[in-house]
Amino acid sequence: MTGGAGFIGSHLCQFLLEKGHQIICLDNFFTGQKRNIDQLLTNKNFELLEHDITKSFDVKVDQIYNLACPASPVYYQKTPIKTVQTNVLGAINCLELSKKLGGVKVLQASTSEVYGDPQIHPQPENYNGNVNPTGPRACYDEGKRCAETLFFDYYREAKIPIKVVRIFNTYGPNMSWDDGRVVSNFITQALKGQDITIYGEGNQTRSFCYVSDMVLGLYKMMASDSWTGPVNLGNPGEFTVKELSDKIISKTKSQSKIVYRPLPADDPKQRRPDISLAKQNLNWQPTIPLDEGLDKTIEYFKKVI
Repeated sequence: MTGGAGFIGSHLCQFLLEKGHQIICLDNFFTGQKRNIDQLLTNKNFELLEHDITKSFDVKVDQIYNLACPASPVYYQKTPIKTVQTNVLGAINCLELSKKLGGVKVLQASTSEVYGDPQIHPQPENYNGNVNPTGPRACYDEGKRCAETLFFDYYREAKIPIKVVRIFNTYGPNMSWDDGRVVSNFITQALKGQDITIYGEGNQTRSFCYVSDMVLGLYKMMASDSWTGPVNLGNPGEFTVKELSDKIISKTKSQSKIVYRPLPADDPKQRRPDISLAKQNLNWQPTIPLDEGLDKTIEYFKKVI
């Protein structure tokens, strides 16, 4: 698994170990954190390789999960060229490894960002998106779109068994407190008694999926037979950013005040997955409501900030 020390990757490693799998975790710790996998290092079925997937790698496995890439605007906009390289070269290296191993299943963790600032709501998988290819978010958005292209080209040309999932906003323990995403931002600011920063007027909407639900969706997609996807994985419950901030202030009993800042360039105004295909083909849908997930996430952040 590439990106196995990251937020979602570390939870997926734990889940797969509990299922009896042996895991090789590749991570260069650019955004992944060793503390996320500390408890796994003593497990005889877990192996850590510190490696940058922009460079080729050679391991013997029967499945490949490619989760390596900064997913936070704070990180990927600091190193946009590296972000594109991670997406494109990383995808090629995973696909080439699958080819070398005789065609093992390889899953690409894509993103709802391939839809850009969507003009269709909610977003179905057959919507091609509204992405600015030259904006400050393009390194991530277009990098992931190119990775999807590579996966389907390898599928058609080299018959590699691929799985492509489009991950919508996900949250939970093991998030970095400073990654700049809205859930971690608001919880950190609320617990520290700092002003809570809302960009724009707070009317933009997001759909928040708790990490355990997301991990089960990834697992079910990998376990599926011939279906390639792409498939949306996310929680179709939709909340405004202002509603999220109010919930977090209430749950943390914070005295934080809300301050408003200009909306960043190309920031999507609404984001909500159509998960009809996931329900139909994977028998998957989220089960953790936002209030329950926030309670668990707040408890985690109380221990790490």
